[in-house]
Amino acid sequence: MTAVAVIQARLSSTRLPGKVLLPLKGRPVLEWVVRAAQAIPGIDKVVVATSIGADDDAVAAWAKGAGVACHRGPLDDVLERFAQAAKAENADIIMRLTADCPLLDPQVCGEVLALLKRTGASYASNASPPSWPDGLDCEAFTRAALDAAAAEATRPAEREHVTVFLRDRRHRFAHASLVCPLPGLDTERWTLDEESDFRFLEAVVEHVPERPSYLDVLAALDARPQLRDINARITRNEGFVKTLRKEGLPPWNGAATSAVLLKRAEAVIPLGSQTFSKSRLQYPADSPMFLTHGQGGKVWDVDGNCYVDMVCGLLPVVLGYQDPDVDAAIRAQLTSGISFSLASTLETELAERLVELIPCAEMVRFGKNGTDATSAAIRLARAFTGRDRVAVCGYHGWQDWYIGSTTRNKGVPAAVQGLTHTFAYNNLDSARQLFKDHPGEMAALIMEPMNATDPEPGYLAELKALCHANGALLVFDEVITGFRYALGGAQSLFGVTPDLASFGKSMGNGMPISAVMGRADIMHEMENVFISGTFGGEALSLAASIATIDKMKREPVIETLWRTGALLATEVAKLAAGHGLSEVFGLLGRAPWMILAVQDHPTARKEAIKTLFAREMLRAGVLFLASHNVCYAHDAEDINRVLTAWDIALAKVAEELATGRLEERLPCPAVMPVFKVR
Repeated sequence: MTAVAVIQARLSSTRLPGKVLLPLKGRPVLEWVVRAAQAIPGIDKVVVATSIGADDDAVAAWAKGAGVACHRGPLDDVLERFAQAAKAENADIIMRLTADCPLLDPQVCGEVLALLKRTGASYASNASPPSWPDGLDCEAFTRAALDAAAAEATRPAEREHVTVFLRDRRHRFAHASLVCPLPGLDTERWTLDEESDFRFLEAVVEHVPERPSYLDVLAALDARPQLRDINARITRNEGFVKTLRKEGLPPWNGAATSAVLLKRAEAVIPLGSQTFSKSRLQYPADSPMFLTHGQGGKVWDVDGNCYVDMVCGLLPVVLGYQDPDVDAAIRAQLTSGISFSLASTLETELAERLVELIPCAEMVRFGKNGTDATSAAIRLARAFTGRDRVAVCGYHGWQDWYIGSTTRNKGVPAAVQGLTHTFAYNNLDSARQLFKDHPGEMAALIMEPMNATDPEPGYLAELKALCHANGALLVFDEVITGFRYALGGAQSLFGVTPDLASFGKSMGNGMPISAVMGRADIMHEMENVFISGTFGGEALSLAASIATIDKMKREPVIETLWRTGALLATEVAKLAAGHGLSEVFGLLGRAPWMILAVQDHPTARKEAIKTLFAREMLRAGVLFLASHNVCYAHDAEDINRVLTAWDIALAKVAEELATGRLEERLPCPAVMPVFKVR
């Protein structure tokens, strides 16, 4: 198989014209890249791909003088340039390099090439996730993949940036990634886009060998850290971001592949999904049902559509997908093991952090999901009080003791159903009545301290007093509010400490982990009450949770969630008013987790309106379910896209309501809630 390194080069850079031929320690930048490429293990030939424009005649002339083959093609359609070069060279494998990376490391590139060959992937890179210094990026892909992209890609970003079509379609083109073994290098900038980058490179090359490895460069910078300040202000991938901004909203590719995969999945999996809220029951027909990957605040589906993700895994993804700190912690732990035959010290380390941060936590026990934690709290409360009945308010998981109180109670014995009683939020009389109806029988009152509505002044404190006056325990279900409203959860925010609490979701940034915690005298019941699971001490999730919490303590994560959520709420209210839909659409709750409230219209049910709205949001590039589940990685571009989608979706709803026949014209059945809990 012939492997050809293709170096894309042009002189018409808008930020630094002529950059690839600038002299760097007596040699043109392009020569640095060519020499590095020629040293890549496994590469058979190195060629330059430049444009047919007169501006790039100098590039072609340099290549001719250096004895390097040069292929010329369209200026902006770089994908076609690569396809032409690959065809001319009869390449089986193509490595894409750029002429603005003079510190390229041949050994790193060789590993990417070997990864492609040994895994049988269609595409391999060291850029996803971005764990290497900016300036060491390289990508390798098969000729078949390149030809498919060249024939089918239509978006400007796909044509200009060569591999976007392949990267967005992981279901079709198998991917492999080379992750940097050294943590923290993703913030290093060793590329050439602006004048300050050139000054940085001029300084660095004075202290490294003629053909440096990345370790040589790193050693030089660690010895002279002040050099990093020269170009520190520049953002990674600015050019790609500008292209996307200029391109605007990309076309939606449809969900044909999702439909095929759903049919396949439903043959072996009920509903084709492990979770009701991720199944076809909760999304309009013809919606994406399968995702391939996520990065930051975005996700991609099996049809190659990119979405700003406002679901975030049903709230666990609080930092963002592929967060470098959390992923590094997981990889580091993976080298030691996942599940052990005895406890690991990670359990103690995480528990100590929770005890430090969460007011009610004196002792902690871990589970894998929110239901584990809430169910453990209820069993503890029953054991501690010697009582059987519980009062519930909100959603607390799928176990019999809770789900039996909802309309989804099929399979739950009537005797179990009869032990759980619901009460109304912000209504003390509702809770008082339960204690009057069942004197001396209530073990616990469990509730979400807040969801769509703020607690009335004094409500939570009075509820705690009511529980204690009747010999019952107060349990806060903070599976959602924990590590989202505040580091100490809603109990910290509202200043009311429960006897027990359950946490989950955001505490592991997507890894399966939850915790029940509370007063030591109650928690000690676990020495006799059987609450035990093989994977409670699973080490990858513990490491991820420690990294997540440490990052939240170190960086303004919670503040950012509040700021992002508040901005969205303010702008959405303006958009709803502008479309005359303020009486139909609203957002309820606190900024880090705001719940969509849709009201009936005289001509359409709220379920039909919400279905049309969600359908239009998806087609506008936003994955949306029932709330704004913001994450730390959602940036300004993401928020602008969400607001653009809101504008488009509201306009469509207003248009259909104006016909008086929205439900009749709805292109799919209305999505109905699984059951109502809030």
